[in-house]
Amino acid sequence: MTPENTTRSTTARSATSAAAPDPAVRATVHGYPRQGQNRELKKAVEGYWKGRVEADALRATAATLRRTHWQQLAEAGIGEVPTGDFSYYDHVLDTSVMVGAVPPRHRAAVEADPLDGYFAMARGTQDVAPLEMTKWFDTNYHYLVPELGPDTEFTADSAKQVAELKEALALGLNARPVLVGPVTYLLLAKPAPGVPEDFQPITLLDRLLPVYAEVLADLRAAGAQWVQLDEPALVQDRTPAELGAAARTYRELGGLAERPKLLVASYFDRLGEALAVLAKAPVDGLALDFTDRAAGNLADLAAVGGLPGKRLVAGVVNGRNVWINDHEASLATLGTLLGLAGSVDVSSSCSLLHVPLDVTAERDVDPQVRRWLAFARQKTAEITVLARGLAQGTDSIAAELAANRADLASRAHSPITHDPAVRARTAAVTDADGRRSQPYAQRAAAQRTHLGLPLLPTTTIGSFPQTTELRTARADLRAGRLDEAGYERRIEAEIREVIAFQEKTGIDVLVHGEPERNDMVQYFAEQLTGYLATQHGWVQSYGTRYVRPPVLAGDISRPDPMTVRWTTYAQAQTAKPVKGMLTGPVTMLAWSFVRDDQPLGDTARQVALALRDEVNDLETAGTSVIQVDEPALRETLPLRAADHAEYLAWATESFRLSTSGVRPDTQIHTHMCYAEFGDIVAAIEDLDADVISLEAARSHMQVADELAGAGYPREVGPGVWDIHSPRVPSADEAVTLLRKGLGAIPAERLWVNPDCGLKTRGWTETKASLEHLVEAAHRVRAQLITG
Repeated sequence: MTPENTTRSTTARSATSAAAPDPAVRATVHGYPRQGQNRELKKAVEGYWKGRVEADALRATAATLRRTHWQQLAEAGIGEVPTGDFSYYDHVLDTSVMVGAVPPRHRAAVEADPLDGYFAMARGTQDVAPLEMTKWFDTNYHYLVPELGPDTEFTADSAKQVAELKEALALGLNARPVLVGPVTYLLLAKPAPGVPEDFQPITLLDRLLPVYAEVLADLRAAGAQWVQLDEPALVQDRTPAELGAAARTYRELGGLAERPKLLVASYFDRLGEALAVLAKAPVDGLALDFTDRAAGNLADLAAVGGLPGKRLVAGVVNGRNVWINDHEASLATLGTLLGLAGSVDVSSSCSLLHVPLDVTAERDVDPQVRRWLAFARQKTAEITVLARGLAQGTDSIAAELAANRADLASRAHSPITHDPAVRARTAAVTDADGRRSQPYAQRAAAQRTHLGLPLLPTTTIGSFPQTTELRTARADLRAGRLDEAGYERRIEAEIREVIAFQEKTGIDVLVHGEPERNDMVQYFAEQLTGYLATQHGWVQSYGTRYVRPPVLAGDISRPDPMTVRWTTYAQAQTAKPVKGMLTGPVTMLAWSFVRDDQPLGDTARQVALALRDEVNDLETAGTSVIQVDEPALRETLPLRAADHAEYLAWATESFRLSTSGVRPDTQIHTHMCYAEFGDIVAAIEDLDADVISLEAARSHMQVADELAGAGYPREVGPGVWDIHSPRVPSADEAVTLLRKGLGAIPAERLWVNPDCGLKTRGWTETKASLEHLVEAAHRVRAQLITG
């Protein structure tokens, strides 16, 4: 323990021991994982989509999961459980339904069958496109973007929220409904198709507030004493007009004559200027994040005079990472907060949606290392320990504090976390190591000669469908029913099929389809030192898509080549170039539970050097096109502009360090998806990749216009097929998008590709969609050549 931590611990002991016991201190959370211990929700929803599960059975599964989760929370000592955070697909989509913001193209489906209409908004149908999807702030959770316009009329539909509250109350639980707040909802929205791009959804606030007032009244009538309104958008840089909108919102909602008590919540960063606005508002409490990334909230709260007479829900347990809490540091914070609010309750920093459910299921993790980890169920236990310590003094939790100190010390001094050879190599990196040997213009000429690609070259992003046969083979290998040789023969057969299909279809730059990979981060993590893989650590990414983020526990190195064998096997099947496929250093961090005991930039450099070895080995083996995916580059951008430059400096440096050791005629690609890219165009150029492919289909080529407007000089592949929807786009649709792309990007720098990898799609839709994609490229190419 550092001297600083020792001081803070002493403060915690004195503050909490001196405080009078407060039995009214509550333990609570903002939300809980939805999927169930065995991903029961995923299986039920996907079964419903396939016609194997009836609607009533799906609803029964959902109700059972809600009841199980609330009971787990109550048994852990959580004195106030959240309701309304459960969702079949996405809580922002649920909010759109709650306020009646159904796009016109989906209204008929919603009126015919609300459940099918709900999923149509999320996934689309063959005839109707879904809502756009993007990242929830700087997390890897995706939400469905509301589509609004000047003609949008809101209507209240509180049925879901009221029903789930009544379910919890019927179990005898103290329950608090959680809603996306009106300001955040509007700030997350976009202009609907056909609406001028400069339309500001926040201008609809006066229409939306009466709908929220009606929902609040319905919840109060159903028995809600408190309702939480989440306003995480207020932790971002906001204009005076937006802060004024927040002030007006909570002055109006707080002034309602008939309402439950209002708790306004923020998370993911410090509130900044918005804290003074909310502290003055006539609401009954605030929930604030007090973890490291939002530590400024403590001083800011003191500066505005605290919350006298109001409730403060203190988020001192990190809801976004999996490391155990430092109890003494948290108690120090809580002890200070006791003097700043009418009451202080203990909570997670945000919803526990962002972490797996239960670490005790991880039987393959070393027991000592497992004691360093806290998933959702362990975090609820941490919260209740802290609440008891705050209420009754530290003597009441002496045993827990001693165990916590021992576990923190074990991790700090473990050889798992420190590798001298890795640290020496990273310390020796120079600026020259992160730069290509020639500028882009010279490299591009060399690559055109070397690769001989046509105008508007076609490719895919990397993965092909993970069939049932592939998953079965992988499960059989793990279970010992299939030996390594048999498994490898299955992978070889899949690669041959994927290569043959691409050649027949006429794709120009091929991929091997990644049949051997379970996940684009986990696959590499399992082959790098310093990473821990989980067996049951599922976290929702979007809808029914769940991932198992690995745990980045120690220093990173690459003992052996990771992808060379299968890439070279694929290349041997064709004369066309086959891309090597890697996941970039920023994404390896962002989609892992990253270590919190050193700066992120230091960890990124370690991962970059491991990937550099792999890139160089691929080139030596004859790979001429290498893609290093960085879909998380924008996602991980700090929420405050003042923090952008430092992050982008190490993020772009780590990518260049991964890719700069190759010859000029080796073409480096990267890929990004489902985020807003306009504010990082300069950083995209700093990556110095030769080709970038990006999501663009749902956003109608917006990113191509953004890159063109910024003068981006390199090759670009804006996606023409939205792979997150099951619908098969026609060749005409792809032609329309390509022509729009050509309005921004010159033909000699434009590629044709899907939005993202095809792992989650079926073979039937994949074949049809790629055939249409290639047909569109040939049609537009012919038109360009003939004039």
